[in-house]
Amino acid sequence: MAKSYLPGPLQGFGLTFATMFRKRANLKYPEVKVDVQPRYHGRHVLNRHPDGLEKCVGCELCAWACPADAIYVEGGDNTDERRFSPGERYGKVYQINYLRCIGCGLCIEACPTRSLTMSNDYEIADDNRQDLIWTKEDLLAPLLPGMEQPPHPMRLGDSEKDYYVNGPQLLREFESGASRIEEESAK
Repeated sequence: MAKSYLPGPLQGFGLTFATMFRKRANLKYPEVKVDVQPRYHGRHVLNRHPDGLEKCVGCELCAWACPADAIYVEGGDNTDERRFSPGERYGKVYQINYLRCIGCGLCIEACPTRSLTMSNDYEIADDNRQDLIWTKEDLLAPLLPGMEQPPHPMRLGDSEKDYYVNGPQLLREFESGASRIEEESAK
């Protein structure tokens, strides 16, 4: 430890004067968004299959894995008339309380279907506590072109095994069939 012959207040002013002439590290945050690292754990997203069905099967493993008890899942049963996911069940009620969430990512590690992921979106602050409890509608990924709003029958196969085991090859077949239909309807 270096000994200084200056009294304490002058040592403090010395530090102030030393930092006064350095370049400032300002972030113009609201106007200029900050780029985060690719592995940043931000807002949760409930993903969909390429035909629009939800990947969440209502198993509640994410809720069990959450150390902060921030996730609430209530499973529902699919029927042939009303199908929301390829499995027997789907997430009927899905809520994440961002007042409790610590962003640890244990919920996405526990998800067996890779339904729950975390995006790089970090702007989730709000001034109303009730708005920080996000429901399934807030968390679901948006429908992309070619997707159909559930409930609807399975399009990528006859069973849930087709969705999870033969996924990539059926996806290519589905996309090629969808592009053919689009071309024919454009004529």
